[in-house]
Amino acid sequence: MNKVFFLLVMMLSSMVATAQNQSEDVLATARKVNTYFMTMHADPTLDTNVGRIRPSNLWTRAVYYEGLMALYEIDNNPEYINYTDRWANHHKWTPRNGIKTTDADDQCCQQTYIDRYVMTKDNRMIEHVKENLELQMNSGKIGYWTWIDAIQMAMPVYSKMFRVTGERRYIDHAMKMYTWSRDTCGGGLFNTAEGLWWRDADYVPPYKESDGQNCYWSRGSGWVYAALVKVMTDIGKKDKYFKSLKRDFILMSEALLKCQREDGLWNPSLVSPVTYGGKELTGTALFLYGMSWGINNGILKAKKYRPVCDRAWKALVNDCVHADGFLGYVQGTGKDPSAGQPVTYTKVPDFDDYGTGCFLLGAAEYYKLVR
Repeated sequence: MNKVFFLLVMMLSSMVATAQNQSEDVLATARKVNTYFMTMHADPTLDTNVGRIRPSNLWTRAVYYEGLMALYEIDNNPEYINYTDRWANHHKWTPRNGIKTTDADDQCCQQTYIDRYVMTKDNRMIEHVKENLELQMNSGKIGYWTWIDAIQMAMPVYSKMFRVTGERRYIDHAMKMYTWSRDTCGGGLFNTAEGLWWRDADYVPPYKESDGQNCYWSRGSGWVYAALVKVMTDIGKKDKYFKSLKRDFILMSEALLKCQREDGLWNPSLVSPVTYGGKELTGTALFLYGMSWGINNGILKAKKYRPVCDRAWKALVNDCVHADGFLGYVQGTGKDPSAGQPVTYTKVPDFDDYGTGCFLLGAAEYYKLVR
């Protein structure tokens, strides 16, 4: 009996040690990738210069800070906060193009402003967020999110504001805009029959890829998938909107499960690899983020989805992360699978920031899964 007990203890200890080693490897990789980025962009206040000058609170950089906040949650390094606050203070905690903007891409940076408010309770960090959302809510228009990327860029701003203020008008308005994009824009951008999203009205039927398949862009669906995770986290399981968002999340999860490549990554074109197949990081990282969260929160079955996450992480590390932390197979900006092609291991995308953000989101949630 003592021998059996001893063996059980040894097996349990071995399993714990394995999980600890795995989580440490995940964190080490995330740190390496982030260190590479912060070294390349030592001054976070500098404008970006891709074709033209843009302020560093544009959406591509805002997505990076989403990832950095996720990394900080599992790795409390004060350098991350200092770097973030230098950036946000420079932009006066204001959306790109000022408080009057209604463009979701301009609003994305406000996710991080709210995250910092949660940590500090410094009203200065969200006063312009409130002004901006008030103007949009009072406009009388809900048809703002005509492209699905916008759901990720802006919907969590509303859900986070609901979370910190308790005022339902924020999440009520966000759900009206989400539902319009889902069911009305272009006839409805979410194909519930296939569990995937058309990027915008340009891609709904009768548009087809060259092989006759529907056009579903990996990163586009990834943006929505990430937004669902963030909003469900903010509103909680008892909220009246949770069930409908969970239903969309599960439909997407089941569809994405079927699209994963044998090597663990996803193609830029989810169901039509004959057009634009190939390895791609950003969509993969966002799917890893969502599926890991789904398992961690009891929504997705670990037996079914954990192997998918493990394959995705292994592929990201082995196929995409360079020794110095540079990320390969990051598709450049655009609106469909053809954007930024060819996507390769060594190619530098037009913007290097959102790829890092997507990677950090996936890594941080996967870390919680394997911890």
